Amino acid sequence: MSNRTFPTEFLLLPFADTRELQLLHFGLFLGIYLAALLGNGLIITAIACDHRLHTPMYFFLLNLSLIDLGTITTTAPKSMANSLWDTRAISYAGCATQLFMFVVFVAAEFYLLTIMAYDRYIAICKPLHYGTIMDSRTCVNMAAAAWGSTFLYAVLHTANTFSLPLCQGNALDQFFCEIPQILKLSCSDAFLTEVGLLIISVTVASGCFVFLVLSYVQIFRAVIRMPSHQGRYKAFSTCLPHLAVVSLFLSTATFTYLKPSSISSPSLDLLLAVLYSVVPPAVNPLIYSMRNQQLKDAVRKLIWWMFFS
Repeated sequence: MSNRTFPTEFLLLPFADTRELQLLHFGLFLGIYLAALLGNGLIITAIACDHRLHTPMYFFLLNLSLIDLGTITTTAPKSMANSLWDTRAISYAGCATQLFMFVVFVAAEFYLLTIMAYDRYIAICKPLHYGTIMDSRTCVNMAAAAWGSTFLYAVLHTANTFSLPLCQGNALDQFFCEIPQILKLSCSDAFLTEVGLLIISVTVASGCFVFLVLSYVQIFRAVIRMPSHQGRYKAFSTCLPHLAVVSLFLSTATFTYLKPSSISSPSLDLLLAVLYSVVPPAVNPLIYSMRNQQLKDAVRKLIWWMFFS
């Protein structure tokens, strides 16, 4: 096969052309990346070490933190390295690996957010049956199903995408390897197969979205009927952070992929990609800990033990 059909490397979209702005991008991404590592690392360690947090809600939150770490690690370090060394290149194998890992983590996050909505629905709308329905075995099976299905999903998309002959150059209009950007380089009708897979993906995602909406409609109806102000506050304190994370993730990702082509531009696509792939992993720990006193206490206890014990 010629290099024209299967490039040996791809060129990613740079954030800036001048050296000063490249270093500014490196510093900004480094700060966001370190914040994501610190925040998610503290949540994972606190949940793992504090037996009071060994509940379904925190088990799923631990998985979400792992996913957030994976998502930002897949995209940010390579972009930072390119800015630091003033290059745009990513190898063919590196691009395939990045696309595969990104699909795994993004799909897993969406599935897990849906599972977390179901967990909150059972906890608030059917509290007497919560321990029976959401037992430890069920939680592990649900998490394993989310991870396993997204792994197979990513294998299917990655294999199909990189089996296409690419004859429209090797420059991608994104700072990481993404399926729609690679499809733009295809010169074969075989890309219709990938479009079909994307349509199936949108259908499944729409089903999850409808489930999320219906779950929260039932949750808010149940919360409003609670006679106790303290009970309503506790319910909202566990639901609102999850709803905020869902809204941030879905709004940016949906607008990115469904926006009209008339308003599409490399700069806008770059900004939106940062908003759904880099920002959420850094702010999710803050969102979840802001109104959750039990989690904040566990994190404070962990920090105290790490630095003052």
